[in-house]
Amino acid sequence: MIEHQIAVIAGDGIGPEVTREALKVVDAAAEIWGFRVRRTEYPFGTEHYLATKEIFPDAAFSEVKQKDAIYLGAIGDPRVPVGLIEYGIIAKCRFDLDLYVNLRPIKLYDESLCPLKDKKPEHVDMVIVRENTEDAYSGSHGFTHKGHDTEVAVQTMVYTRHGVERVIRYGFELARKRPRKQLTLIDKANAVRAQDLWTRTFADVAKEFPDIKTDHAYIDAACMWMVKNPEWFDVAVTTNLFGDIITDLGAMVQGGMGIAASGNLNPGKVSLFEPIHGSAPKYAGKNVSSPVAAILAGAMMLDYLGQKAASVAIENVVADLLRTRRLKGVHTGAHNTQEVGDMVVAELRQRAAATV
Repeated sequence: MIEHQIAVIAGDGIGPEVTREALKVVDAAAEIWGFRVRRTEYPFGTEHYLATKEIFPDAAFSEVKQKDAIYLGAIGDPRVPVGLIEYGIIAKCRFDLDLYVNLRPIKLYDESLCPLKDKKPEHVDMVIVRENTEDAYSGSHGFTHKGHDTEVAVQTMVYTRHGVERVIRYGFELARKRPRKQLTLIDKANAVRAQDLWTRTFADVAKEFPDIKTDHAYIDAACMWMVKNPEWFDVAVTTNLFGDIITDLGAMVQGGMGIAASGNLNPGKVSLFEPIHGSAPKYAGKNVSSPVAAILAGAMMLDYLGQKAASVAIENVVADLLRTRRLKGVHTGAHNTQEVGDMVVAELRQRAAATV
């Protein structure tokens, strides 16, 4: 029997609750499709930091690097300085594991979820490939005259040919797997001239993929078109900063943060999967937060691990529960957290039984 080794960091706020339901679904899928998931749970997050002053110790990180995947629930708590835990866990994984692809599917499962007029599931089905290790997030920043009226703050956008080419190439390879075979480059090279590197690299790599239709949009126009005509997009590749922004816009188009999942990938190596919503500390422990995004992140993880049938089945169950209104929305309060996980597991088992 195939066994997948998973590191689990449930994290802060609602993280442990939604992670519990996501892993409940993963375990049910493993039982149905005949594979094993062996989990190692790590306590890292704000509570652990406040108790021990540890964020992500090197010994534990060395263990995690040997796993097949990492599942992260949520990180963030107002009791500690902004960014402390996020940088110590999420950024550590992204940079030290070289998770250079941030993969964000944007898919509308039912038109009732979409805030846009007259947009239906056939209009919203795209994937944003966000570069995940460079740009303004690379850590090149500083201050002079800090605290004075003359203070200057500088943060540098950093792009390398290697970093740009590999994420663009991933975008082309992903587009080739999808029916429309279309890839859009999103940048702002007309104003941010360093991004001319993206323009030239995109054109060079495109020569190797003559079967892929290519397009281009500046980030401001792309945000406009995502709202007006989301059906124009299939796969899009973009920079770290712009990707951070446009994927949250996309999440709202598909129904909100409560349905949006993501993968942080180093293809072929240990990679990280998470719902994109925050830790929502005010809802922690109340069993009211939707685990739909967490469950879909679990499905993405299974797909990455080669369990395609299980991944597709989980996504289809969630989609059908939403379409039939048995699952009434994906926002806090529509169902309790445990109820949603139980619904998905029950439907998976029922469908598996029906095919025997």
